[in-house]
Amino acid sequence: MNRSLASDAPPAEQRPSANSPVDKSGGRVRDMFRQVAPRYDLMNHLLSLNIDRLWRKSAVDQLKIDGDWPILDVCTGTGDLALAIKRRAGTRVQVIGSDFCRAMLNIAHAKSRGAEASQALVDYLEADSLSLPFSNNTFQCVTVAFGLRNVSDTNRGLAEMLRVCRPGGQVMILEFSRPTAIGFKQLYQFYFANILPRVGNFFARNDKSAYKYLQESVLEFPDGQKLVDRMEGVGITQCQFTPLTFGVATIYVGTKSHG
Repeated sequence: MNRSLASDAPPAEQRPSANSPVDKSGGRVRDMFRQVAPRYDLMNHLLSLNIDRLWRKSAVDQLKIDGDWPILDVCTGTGDLALAIKRRAGTRVQVIGSDFCRAMLNIAHAKSRGAEASQALVDYLEADSLSLPFSNNTFQCVTVAFGLRNVSDTNRGLAEMLRVCRPGGQVMILEFSRPTAIGFKQLYQFYFANILPRVGNFFARNDKSAYKYLQESVLEFPDGQKLVDRMEGVGITQCQFTPLTFGVATIYVGTKSHG
């Protein structure tokens, strides 16, 4: 099917939210990911004990891929979720991964061209998730994995995802969350506050305290019903969420109504 993907989108605001103590300005976040890009995948797998692969699989399993309408993965990073979606969708469905950090996209491009991904070619482009360069109602699914919390304006990011989603299509978010089970909650908090930042910053050398930022951004970001409320607030309907691994991560899925 021939569909126009480009549009004139509103300019993005590259500054932290007024109510956000964590610096999520575009320049800071972009430079942080540029610095950690070479070891980003290694650290994700190491620090999650490789469970992040299962989280992405569970997220893809919740997508209702129908027909040949394209799919968009925003804040795609090094492209793991986009590749997993492409493998599930097959050659008839175009999958696009967008991100505003070129260094991350360079790694995503290399993966998509690699031998193991020869049947899973994804199209990548540099774009800001607050101002997506696509027409309204373009994609059957719009997804994001571990990226929405890095966007300086959560509501605007959600609204952009909804804008480019076609009526009846899905908006899906995979994001870190905070466990609530007694015992595991305390163990996780100790690991997250004391071990993860030190190990992460040691192996992924950077001057932006990337893994301290990870901890702070997860603690600040709304999770569970609070994020569902944000989704519903921008017009996403039929929202539901599924905690994973005792609530360390959560999948959120909603629909764009036909109204």
